[in-house]
Amino acid sequence: MLPDLTFLLAAIPAVALVGLSKGGLGGAFSLLGVPILALVVPPMAAAAIFLPILLVSDLVALYAWRGHGDWRTFLALLPGALAGIVFGWATSALVPADAMRLVLGTITVLFAGRYFVRRLRGEREGSRPARAQNTIAATAWGGLAGYGSFIAHAGGPPFEIYALPLKLDPRTYTGTSVRFFACLNAIKVIPYVALGQLDVSNLTLSLTLLPVVLVSTMAGAWVVRRMRAETFYPLIYGMTLIAGMKLLWDGLSVI
Repeated sequence: MLPDLTFLLAAIPAVALVGLSKGGLGGAFSLLGVPILALVVPPMAAAAIFLPILLVSDLVALYAWRGHGDWRTFLALLPGALAGIVFGWATSALVPADAMRLVLGTITVLFAGRYFVRRLRGEREGSRPARAQNTIAATAWGGLAGYGSFIAHAGGPPFEIYALPLKLDPRTYTGTSVRFFACLNAIKVIPYVALGQLDVSNLTLSLTLLPVVLVSTMAGAWVVRRMRAETFYPLIYGMTLIAGMKLLWDGLSVI
């Protein structure tokens, strides 16, 4: 299936937003990608078209953020995330994706909203100490990230809820996020193939959009590299709040 003008008008901005997110500008952009593309193709096809694009953008982001990342955070989150993907695959026909969006959206809005309430009360950035690593919390939030990533393409908020309070350096935080989701997306190829979603037609459409994601991912990385922590963290918390509101809206829209 060759792309027509209507498809490209929706797909190019959708893929550009995902690329900016992969470059480090926050998960809210990524959450907008599939819904925008779903305006012109069926939702499952939109998700399938995006997976190869995500894999390529992961490679670009891994190169852009090479040398940056916190392996303790990555390894703490990974076991739970793997279990979450397996659980999502096993229960994909039983648990509605919108129910997951509703739960994740509520938790994320409360988490990010608390940050901005503190700022409005006059609490300065950096006034609270960084939270220590916690194996139990990492397993729980990693599990939600893996599960949400598989069934609802919504793994970013759980990752952010665990990782943001660690107050990593912006480059370290972004590099850790890039590595974590590159690993999850690579693993998700197996169940997507098993479900028959990666056919020739969808792969062809993905291929036509690769230049857009290459440019936008590098652009996102360029911007984040030039941000100071006092700018980066309010931005990411803001994007997290928007992501939570988007998930909450999607979950409520079917009630």
